[in-house]
Amino acid sequence: MSRRVCDFWGEACAALMRQTTFTQPDLAVILGSGLGPAVDCCVPSVRVSYSDIPGLPEPSVEGHAGELIMGEVAGWNIWFFSGRYHLYEGYTAAQVVAPVELAAAAGASRLLLTNAAGLINSDFPVHSFMCIADQINLTGDNPLKGVRDQPFIDLSRIYNLNLYSGLIELMQSRGVTLNQGVLASVPGPSYETPAEVRALKILGADAVSMSTVPEAIMARYLGMDVAGLSFLSNLAAGCGDFQLAHEDVLSSGRLGAEQLIELFPLLVQRWQTD
Repeated sequence: MSRRVCDFWGEACAALMRQTTFTQPDLAVILGSGLGPAVDCCVPSVRVSYSDIPGLPEPSVEGHAGELIMGEVAGWNIWFFSGRYHLYEGYTAAQVVAPVELAAAAGASRLLLTNAAGLINSDFPVHSFMCIADQINLTGDNPLKGVRDQPFIDLSRIYNLNLYSGLIELMQSRGVTLNQGVLASVPGPSYETPAEVRALKILGADAVSMSTVPEAIMARYLGMDVAGLSFLSNLAAGCGDFQLAHEDVLSSGRLGAEQLIELFPLLVQRWQTD
């Protein structure tokens, strides 16, 4: 682990130990917009407000509770970060990855990233999940900017594709559509224009979000095994005759949370045997 993580986040873990029953996580999960109710898939044991954890400010966006929930799923200790930080809130890429650094410092070797994303690929159904196979960083920022300790990492295998094999077919047998594709990340906060969505499609993006990419980069830098699930909450701009609104994304996210409650234990079981 890098010195940058050890110096600060080791102290944050020590603070957690002082205020609650500390459990080393087998897996950390960052929940996207509207997906907070997915914590119902676990048996929660501890809830801690971000405001009580050094280095974690309160999220300012609706749909992000700002809680760390420690619980158990399929025999694993899971840390759910219910609420994330975004570049459009004024943070840098190095700041939005704070939960990833905290989880790594606590001993988590695996990370699941989730988000709500706009659907670009017309072959995928809206209100379904997409396994993130690769990413396109269009944010203009990188969490490793300024890092002196070996920042030149290989991202050609940023996501663990082995975890998805068989999972797609299994979910299909249960009537849940699960595809695999490429996620583009933009800074936001405004939604993309139809022209920008057409450009993203040409670049090879199947969906677009305003998060996830910085966290995946930092997780790989820290040596974590990474998986990603995008809930395709809405069609991207220009892909339908409608006005995009954050309230609609949150409303759709509740459907995603219901699917994630079913999907998550199966993903954990696959991780356990990978």
